[in-house]
Amino acid sequence: MIPSRTAATFAPPVMEARRWLDGVTHPADRPLLNVSQAAPVDPPPAPLREAMAEIVMQDAGAHLYGPVLGLPELRQEIASQWTTCYGGPVHADQVAITSGCNQAFAAAIAALCAEDDEVIIPVPYYFNHRMWLDMSGVKTVPLITGDGMIPSAADAAQLITPRTRAIALVSPNNPCGVEYPADTLHAFRDLARAKGIALIVDETYRDFDSRSGAPHNLFADPDWDDTLIQLYSFSKAYRLTGHRVGAVVASPARLAEIEKFLDTVTICPNQLGQRAALWGMQNLDDWLAGERLEILDRRAAIEDHFHLLADKDWDLLGCGAYFAYVKHPFAMSSADLAPHLVKTAGVLLLPGTMFMPSDLPGGEGQLRIAFANINRAGIKTLFTRLSSLER
Repeated sequence: MIPSRTAATFAPPVMEARRWLDGVTHPADRPLLNVSQAAPVDPPPAPLREAMAEIVMQDAGAHLYGPVLGLPELRQEIASQWTTCYGGPVHADQVAITSGCNQAFAAAIAALCAEDDEVIIPVPYYFNHRMWLDMSGVKTVPLITGDGMIPSAADAAQLITPRTRAIALVSPNNPCGVEYPADTLHAFRDLARAKGIALIVDETYRDFDSRSGAPHNLFADPDWDDTLIQLYSFSKAYRLTGHRVGAVVASPARLAEIEKFLDTVTICPNQLGQRAALWGMQNLDDWLAGERLEILDRRAAIEDHFHLLADKDWDLLGCGAYFAYVKHPFAMSSADLAPHLVKTAGVLLLPGTMFMPSDLPGGEGQLRIAFANINRAGIKTLFTRLSSLER
């Protein structure tokens, strides 16, 4: 019997990790530290919720079907802000709105790939990207990262075959947190263009990049849309996780193909979420700047307190945006260590094995810490607990 598409991939990692909590109690003086998921647990800021309430009551269009490629005003706002931010023209007909950034990736792959095609992704990878490739009948080609968890375009060039349709990068990276240098992204763009394939750049965490100004100038290339497909999410910027609003920026021709996918899956993006994202873009610049500074302070706290783990032979492999990616010193695989930590340390995090193909080494010695929902004091508590573990 031929397995179903869903049977071709693994179970959702975050859901699997949550099951490790079943039957485990945590004392009041040592509550669970949940650093497993990279999503804000707080609701949108009060002014945005008030605007959303008014939209619900006053805007009839928020309850109806809308254009498949999204609210025209939101597409135009993204185009305008991206043009200013990245220093190159982006037009509204090069922007589409999706039901979250995961759907943006799924739609892009559907528009690019056929059965048995190949997509190159650096490892450790974002597991949902691997899952969608599996369910699409597309082969994941792992690209081993180098120093600082940064991938090399020269290494990627050795992996390209006649079946390669795209290279997909995430920067700032999930799971490693590292920010890819502009020169790295430019090298991948040049490679993709030379080979006639697409470069997908997922910038879900762009609002929390530590660098001032644009992280790259890919959009300054007047022909950027012959190669580049950019993905974005409003979940992190405005805490709109439950409203599922993302975006894909690409050529009008590619968006015409993506429209076919979106029309058959969701018909249109969430109408309330789109209006909320638009309101946020137009009114919450100062608030978002404060959120970025808070995340950068938590990143600094990771680095300030990591000596507690370094003294016990842990290594910090990458840090940035919402993530710290670490190498642990224990003899057991991270696949066994992670559920063990729930019981022994009151810590829920994800093992590196969830971010690596099973036939490649490395993940068994690695762990991902998602620190978006713990403050500086919580980070010190986390490291204190982990450093007290017996080897």
